[in-house]
Amino acid sequence: MDLENYTNVNIFKRVYEHKEVANKDNMIEHSHNHIAAAGPVQHSFNPYTNNMGTTIAIAGKDFVMVAADTRMSQGYSILQRDYSRTTKLTDKCVITSSGMVADIETLHKNLITKVKIYEREHKRQPDTESLAQLLGNTLYGRRFMPFYAFNLLCGLTREGAGVVYGYDAIGSYDSQTYGVQGSGNEMGAPLLDNQFVGHNFLVKKLAENKANVEEAAKDIINSIAERDIYTGDNVEVVTVDTTGVQVKREAIRRD
Repeated sequence: MDLENYTNVNIFKRVYEHKEVANKDNMIEHSHNHIAAAGPVQHSFNPYTNNMGTTIAIAGKDFVMVAADTRMSQGYSILQRDYSRTTKLTDKCVITSSGMVADIETLHKNLITKVKIYEREHKRQPDTESLAQLLGNTLYGRRFMPFYAFNLLCGLTREGAGVVYGYDAIGSYDSQTYGVQGSGNEMGAPLLDNQFVGHNFLVKKLAENKANVEEAAKDIINSIAERDIYTGDNVEVVTVDTTGVQVKREAIRRD
């Protein structure tokens, strides 16, 4: 079948017969001029970004366990696959965070420095309750330009029981039997509610079996990684008990 000569199409005839070139006088003028309507462009600077990731913490009768993924993301790009979200503060306390990595690193280094100063002045390590108050004060002190970090402070109390302190960005906190922060927050919270006695129980009860808690924590992180693109690569499990702090890693999905 012969193709139609496009020079015979009405919209092209004038150009080919009269050798006219389109200009502003013979073009259709639309009433909506997007360029004119846009007006002046306002430039702004946002100092914050969210590098995502998920961390959960579960308090036990004489221990506390943290499970966090190791993926650091920026938008749809993976910046690092082996980033540790958890930092040891003392032999009985760790902090784990999600949010902006630059602020997380700054906050953790700040706390480590204050712990070292305390140790030199008092010849002993601060207890978990004192560190919980210190972290709250530190975050509140930056309330006008907050650390973009969402934290769980985990450790053993003076009585030797496990405790998890959950924080918002400006230092409000509360003691919990378990907590979750990060991009998998909405998926992790109902799983923790289902598996442990805590937030939605009038009488809270700490977990007793360390092995069961570890398996549940890893399963929860794996479950989140299957549905959240910002959670993945490895799960880092940190256990705090009377013997100190133990760390181990296991691979999870990497895509």
